[in-house]
Amino acid sequence: MKKAILATVVILVLAACGTTKIERQATRTFKGEWTLNNITYPGSSGFVDVVLFEDSPTNCFRNSTWKFVPNNNKGVYTIYGNKCSEGLRNFVWSVQEIDANTGLYDFLLKPVAEGENARKTSKGFRLSLKRLTDTDMVWEQTVSFEGKPFTIRFNFSKSI
Repeated sequence: MKKAILATVVILVLAACGTTKIERQATRTFKGEWTLNNITYPGSSGFVDVVLFEDSPTNCFRNSTWKFVPNNNKGVYTIYGNKCSEGLRNFVWSVQEIDANTGLYDFLLKPVAEGENARKTSKGFRLSLKRLTDTDMVWEQTVSFEGKPFTIRFNFSKSI
């Protein structure tokens, strides 16, 4: 009897730690290729050019292509442009629902080198997934600039 109770508790704990139906649905919506059309800075006046994901300046990310593979949560993005270090970058990603009422999610992006185990990489970037539909997606990242919060907004469209 004790073993049956213990087994039930273990199953319940594992189920509680798993992803929600909403998170799984969001993960499936990511599947495919996306284009990063525009990067804006809400609430900021003037031009700002920041290095994104400790990789390249903003202008190198505009019109970059992103591919998300949900069955293993891996992906690749490709950046282009003059004075940019062009090419493919690998990453792993995950989605976590943070508020069921508002439908807001956290999105974790971890750049990894080719063949590198993501678990051995401690560097990652947490973003807010503000909108996700079958055709468009919006991320926001809040960073500190001159000691104040600064928001970067990423606007994507799904490639057909």
